[in-house]
Amino acid sequence: KGFVVAFAFCLKYRLLTSYDNSIPQCAKFAQSITGHFCGSHEDQVPVNFCLSNNKFIVSDNEFQGSTRAFLKRPPFCPFKHLDATQLSLLREGTQSRGVDTGVAILLQTANKKILLTRRAKNLSIFPNLWVPPGGHVELNEKLLTAGLRELEEETGLHLKEGGYSSMMLGLWESAYPPGLSRGLPKRHHIVSYLVVTSNEEHSELQKRLCPNEEEVSACAWLEPSIIEAIVTFTDEKEAPKTLPDGLPPTVKITTLCDGLMKDTELPTLVLLNTGEDVERVSDGTKYALQLWLDNLKSQNHL
Repeated sequence: KGFVVAFAFCLKYRLLTSYDNSIPQCAKFAQSITGHFCGSHEDQVPVNFCLSNNKFIVSDNEFQGSTRAFLKRPPFCPFKHLDATQLSLLREGTQSRGVDTGVAILLQTANKKILLTRRAKNLSIFPNLWVPPGGHVELNEKLLTAGLRELEEETGLHLKEGGYSSMMLGLWESAYPPGLSRGLPKRHHIVSYLVVTSNEEHSELQKRLCPNEEEVSACAWLEPSIIEAIVTFTDEKEAPKTLPDGLPPTVKITTLCDGLMKDTELPTLVLLNTGEDVERVSDGTKYALQLWLDNLKSQNHL
């Protein structure tokens, strides 16, 4: 493009601002950020982004302090498919929310396992889905700082400085409800996925695990072979009725109920579920896990 197009997500006021030839403009809640950069028929595009002065800026051109990564939305993203009638039905309070910023941490252990948590059933947004720890970005926080704070708040795991490394994976455009078949969207986020690699193995981290029952109902340390299967089955594919060859029938999880932690087994097929109203791995998480696998494979080829 002949000019820089960027968006700044104001964390305090939840506003999205676009910069067209350096003239700031307020963007709409119903505007697809991914679609702005890649067009209406595509769902993934490389962008440059930066969190600075409480604004999350995304641009198609490189700028000072920016990082380059892919931004993606699901094919059924409601902001891709809203028509004029549906737009007119959005509540004024919803439209004024703008676009929020979020962050999620893929915690990788020294023995190459990833921590996922199952969101509590009573949560109003994305209940009973398997996701990495994460949440909102507070004023004056950096993305990594926010992610590590959310990790500790949700799982009780505090990573000491010098005991981990981190890397940006990619951005995901998230909506809730996630598709128009579930109703008009009420939330709109751009989620930054980071991988944080701990110097400890999962058995050491498990000893310090103390999930927050208000947000988390279970935790699991997943191996690459399980993750490979998870990312194979997206919502565009029907979930398998039988377990793919080579996978264990169950995975070990730690559940939390009435303040008590219990080690148990979860059928592996549950993590391969697709569709609505079922326990499964979220679509944004599958995207991040695929990026993690790609990075892991590239490292192994070095």
